[in-house]
Amino acid sequence: MSKQQNSKGKGKTSGKGNANSKTKNFTRGNAPVKKASQPSKPSKPSNPDEMRLNKYIANSGMCSRREADENIAIGLVSVNGTTVTEMGYKVNLTDEVRVDGQRITPEAKAYVLLNKPKGFATTTSEGKGRTVMDLVANATSANIKPIGRLGRNSLGLLLFTNDEIVMQKFTNSKNGVARLFQVELDKNLKFEDFKKIQEGFKVEGKLVAVEEISYIQNESKNQVGIKIKNTGNTILRTIFDTLNYDIVKIDCVAIGHLTKKDIPRGHWKHLTELEVNTLKML
Repeated sequence: MSKQQNSKGKGKTSGKGNANSKTKNFTRGNAPVKKASQPSKPSKPSNPDEMRLNKYIANSGMCSRREADENIAIGLVSVNGTTVTEMGYKVNLTDEVRVDGQRITPEAKAYVLLNKPKGFATTTSEGKGRTVMDLVANATSANIKPIGRLGRNSLGLLLFTNDEIVMQKFTNSKNGVARLFQVELDKNLKFEDFKKIQEGFKVEGKLVAVEEISYIQNESKNQVGIKIKNTGNTILRTIFDTLNYDIVKIDCVAIGHLTKKDIPRGHWKHLTELEVNTLKML
C-alpha cells in the first residue's frame, strides 16, 4: 500500500462538489447569468433652430456665457418682448432677443462694402428686379442688410452688416457717420447757390443742411462734393430740385474713412478688423 493511498483524505482536495467550500468555482456553464441590458430610451431629437439663451447671447459676441447668465438673472434679457429670467431657457433662431434693449443676433458680425453700379435697387425685398442683395449674395452667410439707401441709378459705396450698433450710428442724423458724394449737375453751380447750400436753407419750413460742400478740383463747376450724415441721398435731390438744377449723376465716394480704393464697380470686400474698429469709434 502506498503512502498516498493511506493518507485517508489528508491530501489536497479538488474542491469539486464540496458543498462546504466557501470558494465559488465557476466551471464552464456555471458562470453567473448576466442580467439582460434594458433598451436605452431614444433620445429626443435636437432642434437645429433652437439653442440655449445664454449661448445665443454669447454667440452674438456681446459677452461670455457667464456674463449672459448674469444678465438673464437680473432681468436685462427679453425674448419677443417678454423678460426672461429662467436659466436654460431655449430660443429659436427667429426669435427677437434683446439685452438691455439692444437687439442681438446669434451669428458672427459681418461687414461688407460694395461699390454699387447703376441699375440695382437698394432693398432686401423680393420682386423689385435687380437689387444690391444680388451683388453680395456670395459675400457671407450672415443676415446682412444695407445701411441707408442709394437710388437705383446712383453709384458708389454701400455698407452691409448685421451689427445693430453700427446700424444705429448711421440712423443717428446728428452723430451719424458722414458720407461723401460726388454730384454732377446739368449746369454749373452758381456761387450764390453754393453759399446757400453751405449755410443751410429751409424747404417747406424744414432746415436743409449739409456737413460740407466744395467744388471738385480741376473739374467744371457742375461737379461738386457734398458730405452728409443722412442715411439716404434724397436730401441731395431736394436741395438741387429746389435750386432748379437737375442731377445727372450721384456717386458715393466715401463712408467715413472707407473709400472705393481697390473695389471695382460691382464688386465688394470684407472690412478689415482695423476698418471695423475705426468705424465703431466714429
